[in-house]
Amino acid sequence: MRRFAIIAAIFAASTCYAQTEAPKTAEQVYQNIVQLKGTPADQLMPAMQFISASLGVECSYCHVQGKMDADDKPAKKTARSMIAMQMAINKESFSGRTQVTCNTCHRGAEHPVSAPAVRESDNMPSETAAAPPAGASTQPSVDDILNHYITAVGGADSLKKVTSRDLKGVIMFGGNENPIEVITKAPNRRVSISHTQAGDSYTAFDGTAGWLGNTGRPAREMAAAESAASALDAEFYLPLRLKEMYPQLRRGRSEKVNGADCDLLNGTAPGRPAVRLYFDKQSGLLVRMVRFADTPLGRNPTQIDYADYRDSGGAKIPYRWTLSRPNGRFTIQVKEALANVTVDDAKFAKPAGEVK
Repeated sequence: MRRFAIIAAIFAASTCYAQTEAPKTAEQVYQNIVQLKGTPADQLMPAMQFISASLGVECSYCHVQGKMDADDKPAKKTARSMIAMQMAINKESFSGRTQVTCNTCHRGAEHPVSAPAVRESDNMPSETAAAPPAGASTQPSVDDILNHYITAVGGADSLKKVTSRDLKGVIMFGGNENPIEVITKAPNRRVSISHTQAGDSYTAFDGTAGWLGNTGRPAREMAAAESAASALDAEFYLPLRLKEMYPQLRRGRSEKVNGADCDLLNGTAPGRPAVRLYFDKQSGLLVRMVRFADTPLGRNPTQIDYADYRDSGGAKIPYRWTLSRPNGRFTIQVKEALANVTVDDAKFAKPAGEVK
């Protein structure tokens, strides 16, 4: 079974408790938990995803399919030792901060590389240019970058004239293509409905919490980290809200995204995912967002690349975005965008029973 299929199956089981009053720990939900005792149960699967991506292996590398709690495979015992080692290093050398992770050594390989690579060319390696001293050049401030972004998408007044959108297009994943509809409403409601032969798949944020559902099955609430990420996606006036959402935005070193020079802003705030925001220096548009979900072993990244900006109701929005995670990616291409449509708030509410 492929990695994402195993993860999906176990993740569904791991979140069954999410609607109970008291969140449970991993050992209360799963059997044979050793190194991650006390970890919230909804953090166990993201931690396993982090290991899987860091080593470039499937879940079956450590686990026996159908008997996930079994200790039959030596790799599982080794993984426990490595987790203990990582936690000890971070505790003793970094005051408990998660600075060293599985990915620090493995970098997507089953076995870490202990020796540096040999030279494969007679050409001298290029030297990375040193960063200019502070104040040596006029770099745009955080406010300059955000104001350029707001202007690029049409300005604050144009943004506020639109209060809802209905986007129709296709979602492309693994060589497959299915119709999708994304409905958004100010200030922070969003539902995407992917239409497949097996039925409809829903991902939604109702203004307070996120939920997921499939036709013929009960909808489930998102775990806290999922819901926080979904809330960020649902921000209707994101260009106007970034400074309020992340009061401590900081400039990062300029980077290239798909060949374009970009200004980088880093943001952290309580209750929100840490983000890196990349703005095209020329156009001012947001071309990439990387958000991070904390796990007991490290941060899982989700990267969203925005492209094909077009006018919709007087303001520009991306008609194409690609969402990439360590274990998969998909692209949504919008083909039709209707602004200021009438949308009842019930459209975003989690169904009480099965999703119709």
